[in-house]
Amino acid sequence: MLRLINAALNEELFFKIAGHKLTVVEVDATYVKPFKTDTVLIAPGQTTNVLVAADQSSGKYLVAASPFNDAPIAVDNKTATATVSYAGTLSTAQTTLTIPPPKNATAVANAFTNSLRSLNSKKFPAAVPKTVDHNLFFTVGLGINPCPSCKAGNGSRVVASINNVTFVMPTTALLQAHFFKQKGVFTTDFPANPPHANLATTRGTKVYRLAYNSTVQLVMQDTGIISPENHPIHLHGFNFFAVGRGIGNYNPKSDPKKFNLVDPVERNTIGVPSGGWVAIRFRADNPGVWFMHCHLEIHTTWGLKMAFLVENGKGANQSLLPPPGDLPKC
Repeated sequence: MLRLINAALNEELFFKIAGHKLTVVEVDATYVKPFKTDTVLIAPGQTTNVLVAADQSSGKYLVAASPFNDAPIAVDNKTATATVSYAGTLSTAQTTLTIPPPKNATAVANAFTNSLRSLNSKKFPAAVPKTVDHNLFFTVGLGINPCPSCKAGNGSRVVASINNVTFVMPTTALLQAHFFKQKGVFTTDFPANPPHANLATTRGTKVYRLAYNSTVQLVMQDTGIISPENHPIHLHGFNFFAVGRGIGNYNPKSDPKKFNLVDPVERNTIGVPSGGWVAIRFRADNPGVWFMHCHLEIHTTWGLKMAFLVENGKGANQSLLPPPGDLPKC
């Protein structure tokens, strides 16, 4: 069993071992229908468990991790390497090499992602919400805002946004403000659909409110206004089902007919493809305030994030716990 964790800040990665097939069995702590592959794709923040059989001839085999980025932007295209060495192999033995996929190998990336299916067994059912209370459409991407003090940008700076809102981090924790009903820290008017799409964005500390146990379908679309780019989006507090994905603009009439509501993979981080879209579903059964953000460090710093505020349900088991009495003050 080999557990892979992409701890990179800004790159999705291909992973492979020369001469060996990798059997994928788990992603983001959820079991999947096992399948064999030469190459694993893993986004920042994602985890993948694979089985590796040491069934090759005695020797040394190259392990390679290389970036995947099919956007027309600069990328540090270096390959990280290691070696699998069978017991008893002489130190002078030649290493069996492998060639990583090209950095823009979209077909390889899609083949891996499209192979992921949940077990959907009696022991591990895929409890995909069949009805939807909140049908959300979020655009994700980059923009440009005025910045008179930014000399390097000639009076402007690159920002990132969801639904054209660049998130502003508050000085008081969102969860603290929600629990103690503090005013002026955030607003609950995060738009369910993009109000408009252009280079300039609005700034604000906005959250989207969800009733306890309500169901959510969220489609995330890469805008590509400055450049199409992959966005690994991570949701705190929940796993979600990846029910659909595609390249180009999402079509709300035809694309939902192709959603997989039977055995979609369950994740907590999903890559919005360059110039494409993904659709997820989840049940809001965890009260509190939960960030959703791009796992590319530079994008979340620029404001590509928002938060869901999940209200309490009925009784103590469906309600947010109070902070402990000895909680240190910020």
